[in-house]
Amino acid sequence: MTEQHFDIAIIGAGPGGYSTALRAAELGKSVALIERDATVGGTCLNRGCIPSKALLTAAHQVESARMAKRTGINIEIQSIDFGRLRDFRTSTVETMTRGLAGLLAHRGVTVFHGEAALRDGHTVQVAPAGGAAQVTRSVKAGVEEPVDDTLAIHADDIVLATGSRPMPLPGNPFSGALIDSTQALEQNTFPSNAVIIGAGAVALEFASLWNAAGSDVTLLIRKDRVLSSWERRASMTLTRELKRRGVNIVPRTKVTHVDIGVNLGATVHYTQNGSSEERTAYGEVVLAAIGRLPNTDADWFTSNGIVLDERGYVETDEYGRTNVPSIWALGDITAGHALAHRAFEQGIVIAESIAGLDPKPVLEETVPQVVFSFPEAACVGLTFDEAKLRDDIVDPKETAYPMLSNSRMLMSGEGGSMTIVSGAYTSDPETELVLGVHIVSPIASDLIAEAEQLVGNHVPLADAARLIHPHPTFSEALGEGLLKADGRPLHTR
Repeated sequence: MTEQHFDIAIIGAGPGGYSTALRAAELGKSVALIERDATVGGTCLNRGCIPSKALLTAAHQVESARMAKRTGINIEIQSIDFGRLRDFRTSTVETMTRGLAGLLAHRGVTVFHGEAALRDGHTVQVAPAGGAAQVTRSVKAGVEEPVDDTLAIHADDIVLATGSRPMPLPGNPFSGALIDSTQALEQNTFPSNAVIIGAGAVALEFASLWNAAGSDVTLLIRKDRVLSSWERRASMTLTRELKRRGVNIVPRTKVTHVDIGVNLGATVHYTQNGSSEERTAYGEVVLAAIGRLPNTDADWFTSNGIVLDERGYVETDEYGRTNVPSIWALGDITAGHALAHRAFEQGIVIAESIAGLDPKPVLEETVPQVVFSFPEAACVGLTFDEAKLRDDIVDPKETAYPMLSNSRMLMSGEGGSMTIVSGAYTSDPETELVLGVHIVSPIASDLIAEAEQLVGNHVPLADAARLIHPHPTFSEALGEGLLKADGRPLHTR
């Protein structure tokens, strides 16, 4: 058995793992990055964020063509070339993963492809994965070499970044036409009709994608609106906009079971509004998008004494340290927002902590959430209800900005909403700050970046409201909303 030593060994090459590797290598550490898949990038690059946004980018072209009619531009969509669309999706993924591999090589990170298991607090054993005969190693991008049929990597610190997987319906494993998000992305055509179970980001993005492409989409949700944990105005606005586009949203449902057809399709059995009366919905495909499970069920988590909470997440301190000295964890296996950009920052914090620096920990309140639906939804910081429950916040308030008073929003033909939450901390009750921003609009995913800076940097509301926004832009809506929150609206009442 081959043995090698590194300063840091990282299990998992998704956003959390590779960001740790890149920063640690930048700080002069020798790094081993271990990935069981054939390519680096994890769920995000290979079967999540990137391929889904590639498809949504294409769907936006369809949306733009349809919306053009209201401006006097007549465009006819003849068909979708699914072969070229597939090539667009796969080439985007390949470009991103090759680029990442090249960057890792440039930083001097050694990438191993194999199945990792933690043997003790300083040793990772790597076996061949995916039917391969040997563990492979890549020091230069794209140049892999066999190492051995078993490899032991010794490291001063070990970082766990094993990610997550789609959660199946209780009693209904993924099979046939009952698919998860990975399988949905692998479809070479769009379904003529589909049932989606769920009300979160994945459910809404596929609902928007398939609906834009002409599919008949039924969305079964547990509450009365989508994104029910979000600020109420934003979630109600998005629910209304999806319905306006033709998505059939069935509220207050409880799925009992799914019958999978022998040849094609599946039938979802559900009840509604607490009634015992059973209803059904048929789909050529049924997408279950009810959440994700942390990949912490390998025996070596418990055999090494790593503490998990009741939901299977690794317990860590705010810097990513587990209860076992020298073992760290981040990303989807830790409680909090399961988002790639959160994992990026966690990786930087861990790498800098290991290197002896003094980084600031990740604050969940400053992690922006984005749903790439039609229209988009994005938020950062606190809702008004959350602010009211905080003992360290005084005089919270919420300000609703009427989005249709923004010229670009009016031109777009979209509906939307914006809510700004403000208030002061008890430590400085005289200074009102921006505590949260919640947006539904075109390019909300870009607009939220400015809001994140305001919330994360504790910018006083009066200072934020004095920042000048270019006219006429969508971003101007945030500027006008801040003015209104500061008690001096300009183009609104």
